[in-house]
Amino acid sequence: MFRMILFTQWKWARAVVALGAVIAFALPVLSVGQFGREQASRWEVQAMLSSIQSWGVLYPVVAGLLALLIAVLTWSPDHRGRHVYALTLPVPRWHYVLGRFGAGALLLAAPVIALWAGALIAAAAASIPPGLQAYPTMLALRFSLAVLVAYALLFAVASATTRTAGYVLGVLAALILVEVLLSVADVNVHILGPALMRVFLWPGPLEIFTGRWMLIDV
Repeated sequence: MFRMILFTQWKWARAVVALGAVIAFALPVLSVGQFGREQASRWEVQAMLSSIQSWGVLYPVVAGLLALLIAVLTWSPDHRGRHVYALTLPVPRWHYVLGRFGAGALLLAAPVIALWAGALIAAAAASIPPGLQAYPTMLALRFSLAVLVAYALLFAVASATTRTAGYVLGVLAALILVEVLLSVADVNVHILGPALMRVFLWPGPLEIFTGRWMLIDV
């Protein structure tokens, strides 16, 4: 059964997976464009690291977008069919959901492997000045963890009905609107700031998305 679920999800998401793999492979390769000299001054090294850090912003963005697209594509056929197919299968509901989740996670492994390959090639081709090191495997591991965390969260949201997803987005939009109105009224009350800090800073579940994403660093 899992093989069939994987095959169908591959048919729905193969364009996204292929495009994501290309982008993930290109990111580390493009990020080391300035690393062409082993002998570089202090200011040149700082410029190189700044360039690497600016490219690093794209890694969590790509991870989140890939997780979102795969999660949505995983459940969209079931939503269109009102889950009739899933309910007619002679397996428990949790077994079907686990198969859906596993198939999506397996598809996301392709961009992760592509990023790892790109990072290895970029690290091998770059002329790294003394005092700096390349971390292709660590970068790929962090990217894979970010993809998995985002996918698990978005998979749970996407598995709900369209109405439930609308409620979730409506609540978030309302909170943002209230925050903006309070800021315009010069009221020193913050709602989203403390909540986001608890989510995106340690020990928050999305802390993996923050910080420095560096292929080459000290």
